[in-house]
Amino acid sequence: MTKPTACLALADGTLFYGHGFGATGDTVAELCFNTAMTGYQEIMTDPSYAGQIVTFTFPHIGNTGVTPEDDETRDPVAAGMVVKWMPTQSSNWRAAQELGDWLASRGRIAIGGVDTRRLTRAIRQQGAPHVALAHDPEGNFDTEALVAKARGFAGLEGQDLARDVTCAQSYRWDEMRWAWPEGYQRQEAPKHKVVAIDYGAKRNILRCLASAGCDVTVLPATASAEEVLALNPDGVFLSNGPGDPAATGEYAVPMIRGVLEKELPVFGICLGHQMLALALGAKTVKMNHGHHGANHPVKDHETGKVEITSMNHGFAVDSQSLPAGVEETHVSLFDGSNCGIRLSGKPVFSVQHHPEASPGPQDSFYLFERFATSMAARKPEAAQV
Repeated sequence: MTKPTACLALADGTLFYGHGFGATGDTVAELCFNTAMTGYQEIMTDPSYAGQIVTFTFPHIGNTGVTPEDDETRDPVAAGMVVKWMPTQSSNWRAAQELGDWLASRGRIAIGGVDTRRLTRAIRQQGAPHVALAHDPEGNFDTEALVAKARGFAGLEGQDLARDVTCAQSYRWDEMRWAWPEGYQRQEAPKHKVVAIDYGAKRNILRCLASAGCDVTVLPATASAEEVLALNPDGVFLSNGPGDPAATGEYAVPMIRGVLEKELPVFGICLGHQMLALALGAKTVKMNHGHHGANHPVKDHETGKVEITSMNHGFAVDSQSLPAGVEETHVSLFDGSNCGIRLSGKPVFSVQHHPEASPGPQDSFYLFERFATSMAARKPEAAQV
């Protein structure tokens, strides 16, 4: 048996040994698990994973390589990766690089050969632990120091991580969803002017907005209501993102309330959903181990329809705290947690799941069309008989 070259140390002192790939060194983070069977590159580059190491429950990770087309942001954001089997040589016509080489070039550590089933059960039973992950080709580990680092990790509660992953300045977006055989095309005839607030926006969300006919201007997370309204948008989009929503809400909530006063259509996803809920007077809570995967059933209360969705969140809106006038529209069939809200009588709504489906099922794409329809309904031509 070869000597382990990687070690995952939990704050409770539990150690998992395996073989390292990607970058060398060590890192600390919260550990979560993701049940998606595809999209490991999109998951690793999803800004919502800032401050987290991802355990993949599906064993075939790395087998399709990586391609720049599938990055959800410029660089990987997740702190590290835990997999059952070491990646094999990639086999896919789109592959431009091997997973291990890509991780190494981006400074991200990974460990393979881990009993991910045991690890996942521990996360479910004990909650998302704080961990330290180390990769040393020589296999030399100071395990006491690693456990101490895990115990010293501050955790995600109270952390405003949106500031760390948001854009530095505003920019325009017109690229639409990938389609065979053309690939990515540009939106050349937009109908709606949208301001998207970047709390850690995934590129495929912006593509879905463009595909729904939107001319998208992206603003940093800290943008004020005055800055948003100065662009005279037809609607405002609140993006996904990482960290504790209550912390980000310190500056996001006043902006959202300022936008709501103008009665513009508003659509939020993930952290954006939580930001909208806070702005409307609700509260958020830290979940035991969160929802991370592409197989989450969500029920739409209005239609009774069950959608299979993609999710990635460690905090949730407390449905018991929703004030009068705010309706719960969607609920998780896994645990009953809130997955959607809307403001009664107003074109203002949000969902906890990821309708852009990158990766994941496409059951919820209609939400982007709903947003576009709500903007079209407010225009003068819509009022003409």
